[in-house]
Amino acid sequence: MTATDHALDLVRTAAQAAADKLATDVLAFDVSDQLVITDAFVICSAGNDRQVKAIVDAVEDALREADAKPVRREGERDGRWVLLDYAEIVVHVQHEEERQFYALERLWRDCPTIDLQLT
Repeated sequence: MTATDHALDLVRTAAQAAADKLATDVLAFDVSDQLVITDAFVICSAGNDRQVKAIVDAVEDALREADAKPVRREGERDGRWVLLDYAEIVVHVQHEEERQFYALERLWRDCPTIDLQLT
């Protein structure tokens, strides 16, 4: 099983919104074979707490324009790692230190990456 076309569209929309706010190391994985609860993860980093919030806001705005609403949102108060769950995709916006410590891309390295086609 692979991520749906709709999920891939949401992934690319979220990734582009994050990149537009200068997120670094933007990656996406198709986790549909490993998890039944979502199709894809988007992971990106920010240099400080304020940038984490700016990226989260941009992603939410872009996905809202695509008629996607988050089912769950976690970590915003601390501003170090915010998780946005859209059911089909999950977006992780992490402070660089959390990104290095938790190394999500290492955990999911067996999953295929998604070509983000960022501009």
